Amino acid sequence: MTAKDSVQAKDLILASASPRRVDLLQQIGIVPAQIIPADIDETPIEGEHPRDLAQRLALGKAQAIAKDNPNTFILAADTVVACGRRILPKAETTDQARDCLNLISGRRHHVYGGICIITDSGKEITKLCDTIVKFKPLTNHDIDTYINTGEWEGKAGGYAIQGFAASYISFMQGSYSNVVGLSLYDTMQTLRGNEFFRST
Repeated sequence: MTAKDSVQAKDLILASASPRRVDLLQQIGIVPAQIIPADIDETPIEGEHPRDLAQRLALGKAQAIAKDNPNTFILAADTVVACGRRILPKAETTDQARDCLNLISGRRHHVYGGICIITDSGKEITKLCDTIVKFKPLTNHDIDTYINTGEWEGKAGGYAIQGFAASYISFMQGSYSNVVGLSLYDTMQTLRGNEFFRST
């Protein structure tokens, strides 16, 4: 049974181009009325903590879309992968992916998921989900094997947990869906708490 089997939902705009976030929302019965990617500057501010960056970007994305779409629910999210205070890039080249994998090899790292929901009344709610992930020590063969999958392309931290990289993960604490791209628990609780759903 999906959320829409038991409740009626208002329209929602997803401020993201990520197909993973669309798929995640569908798991909980939410199909965005529109998908409108937000084009904002994602450059970290000097000295900015990774958790603050995730929240700031999620808020900025939601606000950018809300300006032209009043009186509707907006959902935006951003994922930041960090080792300590070091922010890992969204890998665009094999060298970037290799650097990320070497850095997180055998270490715990944080996946910070910033979530922002702007309600149809204009209320802004931001959330942060923090998941800790540990990879086993990676050999050069492990890294080469993963690079060859191509799954790292465009992924924060140079990997996608829902693919081959799952075979390298020895420990995880927190939300799995957050590492995929959106904490479903935090999203659902925020929507429910702000009258997105109406009982039928």
